[in-house]
Amino acid sequence: MRDVVNTEQAQAWNGYEGTYWADHQHRWDAVNSGFDHPLLTAAAIGEHDHVLDVGCGAGQTARLAARRAARGGVLGVDLSDPMLERARATAAREAIDNVTFSQADAQVHPFGPGAFDAAISRYGVMFFADPVAAFANIGKALRPGGRLAFICAADAGLNGWVRAIAALRDHLPVGDFGTPGLPGMFSLADPDRIRQVLSASGFTHVTPRQVEAYGDWGRTAEDAAAFLLDTGPGRHLTGQVTQEAQDLAREALTDHLRGHEEHGAVRLRSTAWLVTAERPA
Repeated sequence: MRDVVNTEQAQAWNGYEGTYWADHQHRWDAVNSGFDHPLLTAAAIGEHDHVLDVGCGAGQTARLAARRAARGGVLGVDLSDPMLERARATAAREAIDNVTFSQADAQVHPFGPGAFDAAISRYGVMFFADPVAAFANIGKALRPGGRLAFICAADAGLNGWVRAIAALRDHLPVGDFGTPGLPGMFSLADPDRIRQVLSASGFTHVTPRQVEAYGDWGRTAEDAAAFLLDTGPGRHLTGQVTQEAQDLAREALTDHLRGHEEHGAVRLRSTAWLVTAERPA
């Protein structure tokens, strides 16, 4: 990457967290794919469109967008080299030849002015060091009248995985789950903050709409508990306590998740904002 300002995020997503996501692409897609259809429908991607996927990760939304833009093309950008490697390999395996992937910091990357008809993101826009500058840069990459559509996390308490982790406070040093306005998973959890940031970035017709989807977090409670505790945040928490406390936390999390087992899967509800906006024509 030539230009990076989100250095802390770049370090995280090119370390353990990025590798873990890349290695478990199918599991994260099972968690989040319930938002794919609403996102892509809101973006109104046409057959000839050129689409920018911001924070594309391992590339599922980029590949789906490429199928809709069959005579156009998609560029997926992300900070994480491990996830982009997986994205390229999957696109090649599926023979999708109108999607490319680039390691880039969307906050400062020099996209071609007006190069895209639409920009999309599934949980990839909450981590910018300067969100106004980032969305302004994305806006410049859109043609006049171009469309923005993204999914971002709503209030932490409305998400099942957060409630599952919060249930471990007797065993792990579980703190708050982010502050709206500060970089992190819940930086855009406040719809007024969304409107403020996008309006300041030059977008119009900013519309946040609350949406819900159930994701599959594992086959059994034990499987889902192991998956959650092996994520970067899970390892951060368990690394601060004794082995005994870790074992108690794993047992408590498994018990909590057992109540969400359903037809061979652990299903948890996620609540998000589906946000649409336009670059002025």
